[in-house]
Amino acid sequence: MTAEENLLRLQISLPPSPKPLGVYKPLLIHGNQVWLSGHGPLISEGVFILGRVGDTLTKEEGKQAARQVGLALLATLREQLGSLNRIKRVIKVLGMVSCTPEFDQHPFVINGCSELFAEIWGPDNGVGVRSAIGVQSLPGSIPVEIEAMFEWGEG
Repeated sequence: MTAEENLLRLQISLPPSPKPLGVYKPLLIHGNQVWLSGHGPLISEGVFILGRVGDTLTKEEGKQAARQVGLALLATLREQLGSLNRIKRVIKVLGMVSCTPEFDQHPFVINGCSELFAEIWGPDNGVGVRSAIGVQSLPGSIPVEIEAMFEWGEG
C-alpha cells in the first residue's frame, strides 16, 4: 500500500501544516533529500500540546505528543510535496523531549513519531536512524520537538 492509502486505512487525519514561528523554512529539498525543520505537537491552528514530561505529562502523554508531532511533519510533507507518496523512505529522525532531569526514557517518547512513520511507510522504509535526547525546555513550553530527513522522488 502507498503512504496515502495507509493514511486512509488507518483513518488518520492530519492537523494543518504549521506556519514558521521564526526565520526558517519548514521544508527544504536538496537533491533527493527532504529536510524538515523542527516541528511541535500541533493540534490545530496555533494550538499545541504543552507541558514537560516527568512533571506535568506522563511518559505515555509524551509519546502521544510525539505522535502528534509526527502528524504535523506529515502535514508539512503533504502540503509542500503534494502527496506523501513522493517520500521513498525515512532517513533520520531527531527527537527532543522537554523533561525533568531524572527522566531518562526519551526513546520511549520519540517512539510515538517513529511508530507512526512505520505505519505509514512500512517497517523498512518507515524506519530510519534516530536520536532521542532530553532537554531542559523547548519553545513555547511544548514537550516534544522533532526534525526529520527523508528520501523523495516522483510518486
